[in-house]
Amino acid sequence: MKFNLFRKAESVAAAEPTTASPTTLTAATNPVILTTTAADTSGSNGTEISKNDMFEEIKSKFMNEIDKIPLPPWALIAIAVVAALLILTCCFCIIKKCCCKKKKNKKGKKGKDGFNMKNMQGDEKHQDDDDDEGETGLTEEEEKEEEEKEQEKLGKLQYSIDYDFENTKLTVGILQAADLISMDSGGTSDPYVKVFILPDKKKKYDTKVHKKTLNPVFNETFVFKIAYEELGGKTLCMSVYDYDRFSKHDVIGEVKLPMNTIDLGRPIEEWRDLESADQEEPEKLGDICISLRYVPTAGKLTVCILEAKNLKKMDACGLSDPYVKIQLLQGGKRLKKKKTTVKKNTLNPYYNESFSFEIPLEQMQKILVAVTVFDYDKIGKNDAIGKIFVGSKATGLGLKHWSDMLSNPRRPIAQWHPLQPEEDIDGELAKLNAKK
Repeated sequence: MKFNLFRKAESVAAAEPTTASPTTLTAATNPVILTTTAADTSGSNGTEISKNDMFEEIKSKFMNEIDKIPLPPWALIAIAVVAALLILTCCFCIIKKCCCKKKKNKKGKKGKDGFNMKNMQGDEKHQDDDDDEGETGLTEEEEKEEEEKEQEKLGKLQYSIDYDFENTKLTVGILQAADLISMDSGGTSDPYVKVFILPDKKKKYDTKVHKKTLNPVFNETFVFKIAYEELGGKTLCMSVYDYDRFSKHDVIGEVKLPMNTIDLGRPIEEWRDLESADQEEPEKLGDICISLRYVPTAGKLTVCILEAKNLKKMDACGLSDPYVKIQLLQGGKRLKKKKTTVKKNTLNPYYNESFSFEIPLEQMQKILVAVTVFDYDKIGKNDAIGKIFVGSKATGLGLKHWSDMLSNPRRPIAQWHPLQPEEDIDGELAKLNAKK
């Protein structure tokens, strides 16, 4: 109101002709300026005071609520820090997921456009990521060509197949192999061929090992007695291995022939490229329980074959005729051997047969005891189901069992042992003898 009144007075004074001095006008206008400035400052001070009051009021209420919580201040601070960390972690995870989705979408688009990430020159990290994702960008034809090249590099095998309908015998001949890949450091291999029928693997035949060659000539034949009616669901498998004296034999490649795709009306002799084969998974051969007892004063070692369980099926009827052979070894030489009776048509034989050996105490650190489970066969060679050995130079359960026996003289110590392939155990024994 004051501002408007002074403005009106000012205009009236300007309209009336007067001889007022400039001093009078200045005096008249000065109160207006002073009055408005005072009004503005008073208004701003009022708003600032009101905001401060509201802030103080909220703060006091918040502190009152906190005081009501029955927790010490440090606990409240810890809870606040943990909550903040959880919120930050959630935000980080959400951002990371969004970024990953965008990257995957980009990679998918590149794959559809036909880009080959292996041929692009970029960072090695990007190539590794692409390999992990399994997206090479190759067409189906290119992938087939690469697979064929890999298969050709393995080598090839010549074999023969003939079936005798009168005697129901399948004769498989392993003639030769050519252009095998080198598996040894010298650029050669020590190849041999395993021949067996899937899925039962009842009979397995091995050719002789040919040392340091990539083009071995075998000329060996093997006979399987199988009824013609049963051949339809069988698969003939010929696997080429590289022999290694001190470790597990490596598979070079294999040829698999489903019998229902072969014309057995005439003899077959042909070459076939080797296909890549995965290493065979350890086959469950069964377990054997033996007891060891040593009497130091008498120098007498007693090995008791108690029982076996879950043995591998070796006969066509789904059973086996197992017996156990015990060999006393020293320095790679067989000192003594003994065997149990044959248990007919069972996969869980019970023996409880004991065998004693006279061994002086000073020789106990040099002795190894090999235990082999065989399947008895009236016609042909008895097939080994599995093998173990115990002694001071053994490992795992074999060493533990031997140590427990020596630390408990005159007391029989029984232990279950999982059977292992005979060739693996023979390789370990040969490796031990070579160290001497």
